[in-house]
Amino acid sequence: MPNLTADSHAAPISAPYDVLIVGGGAAGITIAAMLRGKISGSIAIIEPAETHAYQPGWTLVGAGVFSLRQTVKKEASLIPKGVEWIKQAAASFEPDAHCVVLADGRRIPYRYLVVCPGLQLDWSKIEGLSETLGRNGVCSNYRGDLAAYTWECIKSFQRGTMIFTQPPMPIKCPGAPQKIAYLAADHLRKTGKRAATEIKFCTALDALFGVAFFVPALKSAMQDHQIAVQYKSVLKKIDGPAKKAIFAVTGADGSVSDMVLDFDMIHVTPPQSAPDFLKGSPIANQAGFVEVDQASMQHVTYKNIFGLGDAASTPNSKTAAAVRQQAPVVVRNLIAAMKAEQGRAAYDGYGSCPLTTGYGKIVLAEFSYGGKITPSFPLDPRKPRLSAWLLKTKFLPYLYWSMMLKGSEFDIGHKEREFADAA
Repeated sequence: MPNLTADSHAAPISAPYDVLIVGGGAAGITIAAMLRGKISGSIAIIEPAETHAYQPGWTLVGAGVFSLRQTVKKEASLIPKGVEWIKQAAASFEPDAHCVVLADGRRIPYRYLVVCPGLQLDWSKIEGLSETLGRNGVCSNYRGDLAAYTWECIKSFQRGTMIFTQPPMPIKCPGAPQKIAYLAADHLRKTGKRAATEIKFCTALDALFGVAFFVPALKSAMQDHQIAVQYKSVLKKIDGPAKKAIFAVTGADGSVSDMVLDFDMIHVTPPQSAPDFLKGSPIANQAGFVEVDQASMQHVTYKNIFGLGDAASTPNSKTAAAVRQQAPVVVRNLIAAMKAEQGRAAYDGYGSCPLTTGYGKIVLAEFSYGGKITPSFPLDPRKPRLSAWLLKTKFLPYLYWSMMLKGSEFDIGHKEREFADAA
């Protein structure tokens, strides 16, 4: 094993890891667990965080269904046995030298590299946001420590205006910004305060969802909850004490103008991007993401590098469900590469977004590349169902913690299906 206690800030540590993984989130832990049972070589994970979060649960924390404690575990408890944890941040990549440079200057060598550091949240791109987050009615489920404040704002709300925002793509779980809007409206209805509240959903996009098949169902949910939708609206500045939000709105003619909205509560989804240490690196594309083949997940130039998860260049929805399908593909093709064989496993672009349209109701959106509808069950996925709610709140957390992160390749099995047009 490489000696990571050595003070080496110039030359790489002599013995390379057989597989080095950058990122200890959903993708990194899953890959490590799968590989540990399939190869005998050395494996290490580069990850600075002490805790690991089940981020799909944060919407439910913000809605008072889960506690934050239910969504967080110690990173050390999840590192597979026999896998070394390099508790440090990655700073840059030297693919020609087969090294990753750490923030402390050490250069860690590898034979094969898997890059999956996730997305970074660019809070500072919205002027005034960082100064008011977690107070003045400004909340966000995109940070675990803030999600409970979302619920505090919702349950204590009496009357006024609620605003929910969605920035330009890419973002983690594209449905999450509107899920919390539906849940807030549903809670206010059940507590008799909906009539005294105006709710607005301001999205940078020109549609409620990227897969057109599900848009009518979501429009219906917006109408049922009486939520006003403002398209092509990008939050650019927020004044927490004054309770004012300023949006850049693109008109039908392409012109951009400012729109100032007063709020009593605002849920902000921050702009997101590839991590800064990945942007501009030799392994990234122009947008800053790991440039991989969308089927094999292998780097298009460096054949001993693979990427998956939110930081990969694949044009799929950035969800944990996508990682669950990508990981076996990466593992099979990586092992084939180690054996000098041609990898044949292929990722079909599958992603899943359980769109929570109310308490006990979820539209289970499952789809793959090209907007193909690929549900796991032979039921019309546009219809909100209690069964999907139970799947989201009961089974999926168990699947994540007890199976996926343990290296299980369990899969319900999705496939392309056709459904009649909605009436």
